[in-house]
Amino acid sequence: MLKLYAMFLTLIFLVELVAAIVGFVFRHEIKNSFKNNYEKALKQYNSTGDYRSNAVDKIQNTLHCCGVTDYRDWTDTNYYSEKGFPKSCCKLEDCTPQRDANKVNNELIGIFLAYCLSRAITNNQYEIV
Repeated sequence: MLKLYAMFLTLIFLVELVAAIVGFVFRHEIKNSFKNNYEKALKQYNSTGDYRSNAVDKIQNTLHCCGVTDYRDWTDTNYYSEKGFPKSCCKLEDCTPQRDANKVNNELIGIFLAYCLSRAITNNQYEIV
């Protein structure tokens, strides 16, 4: 029984290892796929509550961001030309952002800059003598 448990544990470990390797090898394709699908969801956004619009709202609320790279991504959408920014872009509770960019989240830039800084530190740690 213990050998069977060890076999299953080893099998699970190998599956996770293969998934990690595949994820690393195809990381650029995965990133581009996510970006393209998110841009498409932004273009087709509406407030009627379809699954793509709900996903966009959930992502923007959870990550406290607005758009793919920043709030200016919304200016190319039909929703923006009709109603302005969606409520999920709000910095504060109970706001109506319409077209006022001061009220929308733009923290994604900070997250991106923090990522760039950590990557630069990681890449340069071996160059220090």
